[in-house]
Amino acid sequence: MFMIMFILDDILFADDILKSWSEIGITRATIIESRGSHRRLEKVIPMRYAFGTGVSEETGNLTFFVTVETNQMVKACLDAVEKIVGNLDQPNTGIFSAWPLSLVKGIPPLEQKER
Repeated sequence: MFMIMFILDDILFADDILKSWSEIGITRATIIESRGSHRRLEKVIPMRYAFGTGVSEETGNLTFFVTVETNQMVKACLDAVEKIVGNLDQPNTGIFSAWPLSLVKGIPPLEQKER
């Protein structure tokens, strides 16, 4: 089993990513609103202070966590993401990582989920 973490730079792609993952069999993911330290340290003053509109230009990311059973499913998730956001080697697209899990509790094996 593998853990995937995907940090999405443009949150407008979130629904498309979830739909594409669902099409390959991933029906559950944990999504967290996040912001990297680089953006935090830029010290950009939100526009609400400049114009009093109450709207902030400060933007964040969405971080997706999902477990998958095989390395092939990791690759399928990566392929699905890159079809939507583009090549992750390009700036301002996102960060995709995956690593093997040595212990997982609370997630039933695939054969139990199908019952």
